[in-house]
Amino acid sequence: MKLKSYITVKDILQRKHFEMIEVIAGKEGLNRLVKWVHVVEVTNIRNLLNGNELILSTGVAWKEKKEYFISVIEQLIDSSAAGLCIEIGTYTSSIPPEIIDVANEHKFPIILFHREVPFVEITQDIHSLLINHQYQMIADLEKYSQTLSKKLLTIDHYNEILKYIQHYLQVQVIIVFKNKDIQFIPNVLDQERKKLLQLVEKNENNQHLTANSYSIASIPIHLLGSNYAQLIITSNERSLTEFDQLILDRTATALAQLILRDLYVEEKSRAEEVEWLSRWLEGDQTEDDIHEYLAYQSSTIKPKGANVCICRLENFQNLSNIDLTYLKLFYKSIFEQQGFTLFAIERKNIIIFIILNERNVSSWKKRMKEAIQRLKNSNPSMIDQHPMPFMGIGKYVTDLVNINRSYETALETIRIQERLSNSSDFYFYDDLHIYRLISLINRHLDLNEIVLEYLEPIIDYDKKYNGKLMQTLKTYLSCNGSKQETAKRLFIVRQTLYHRIQKLEKLLGEDFMNPEKRIAIEVMILSYEFLQSSKKLKHAEHEAY
Repeated sequence: MKLKSYITVKDILQRKHFEMIEVIAGKEGLNRLVKWVHVVEVTNIRNLLNGNELILSTGVAWKEKKEYFISVIEQLIDSSAAGLCIEIGTYTSSIPPEIIDVANEHKFPIILFHREVPFVEITQDIHSLLINHQYQMIADLEKYSQTLSKKLLTIDHYNEILKYIQHYLQVQVIIVFKNKDIQFIPNVLDQERKKLLQLVEKNENNQHLTANSYSIASIPIHLLGSNYAQLIITSNERSLTEFDQLILDRTATALAQLILRDLYVEEKSRAEEVEWLSRWLEGDQTEDDIHEYLAYQSSTIKPKGANVCICRLENFQNLSNIDLTYLKLFYKSIFEQQGFTLFAIERKNIIIFIILNERNVSSWKKRMKEAIQRLKNSNPSMIDQHPMPFMGIGKYVTDLVNINRSYETALETIRIQERLSNSSDFYFYDDLHIYRLISLINRHLDLNEIVLEYLEPIIDYDKKYNGKLMQTLKTYLSCNGSKQETAKRLFIVRQTLYHRIQKLEKLLGEDFMNPEKRIAIEVMILSYEFLQSSKKLKHAEHEAY
């Protein structure tokens, strides 16, 4: 049998030495929690209490002085004391009506001892009770946790855990999911439901709140980097205690484990869908097939377009199936918050995401960048374990049957990304601009020959004299021919720059800054860097073998 998780004034009144007592005020407050017992014989006590103390006193501090007595009562109420026990006789013979009125108004219990009692024995008895109660609660908490662990092995639905905590604590249980789905255990009528939801909203930024005779405690259920749900318990019959909060915390952890397990099972069941998705990427699915498939997945999926994102993982071979499943779930969770639905396929050292946009088309790119930034800023331990992959995002298509075009451009984005000198974690195909043209030329023509036609004199000069002409040329062009800005960026004096520009004019021709020739040279510089990165890439691949 589980020990009650709290001790009230009413419980204390059943103890030894409380046989000859009278509750003369605050009877409605006998359910107040008692955490400790103090003997108080002074009038200035506000700073001596932490709350929930039961006070024992002979009244010597006020000695029939009503104004002192009222001040003590007000301080006890303000300090959230549990109640006041007064020994009648030596210093106090009666309780003024004003005191009784104040106590009744605040439901603050005042108990009279009608005969002399040993305060020392009372405090020893109650303190022993409270300490033993704490030890028992620790044992109960451990037993509760063990029972939850066993339940996780056999139960099929989180409702069983919610029913268990409700039965265990005898409180109202509420769970609010991020999709606004709300469940009450046990169920309540609409009027009570509205009242409780209003209290929950007030408690949104607090872990523990007492309002309108209701005591409320809540805890978020964190899952995959986001707040998946809020678990709440509330009671209008008693104040919730630290023990209730600990039970709530253990329950939230168990719920997170169960929900995550269900998500894993759901994710693994999708493995058989990989073949269908692969055919979609290859352009082998009809429009009817696609809409039928999405409707089967969820009636709420209403895509307004889509694109493909390819994630190339550096340590793919070191990741277990559980790691990969977790990564996919984590990515889906982040992207869903930005209005996307993801389908994933694993191939060799990459994960391919088909990303369906369900919000405004004009904002898809901004929202996708925000999702990627959230991935980069995620939990440091996750980043250490699963480094940020290289991501290539293909062309956005409004017709889902054309997803193969986005897939092809995502592959092209990854190929180009590997050869860029200013490498980033992610690239959009739409942002590659001139590099798409360079890649196309490289596949169909001898790009190296074209580059040398324009830049060979500069390349040879730098190799022979380490003249830094290529760097000077690139900076001079990016500064639109501004000598002052170029010198500043290169950290050289103006005279040195003039000398280098004269050398460039001699090697490239005095007309190298004429519009058409200048554009060609700028493209060739980017092409040269593209080819240099390609050589490094090929060398790295050769070294790997």
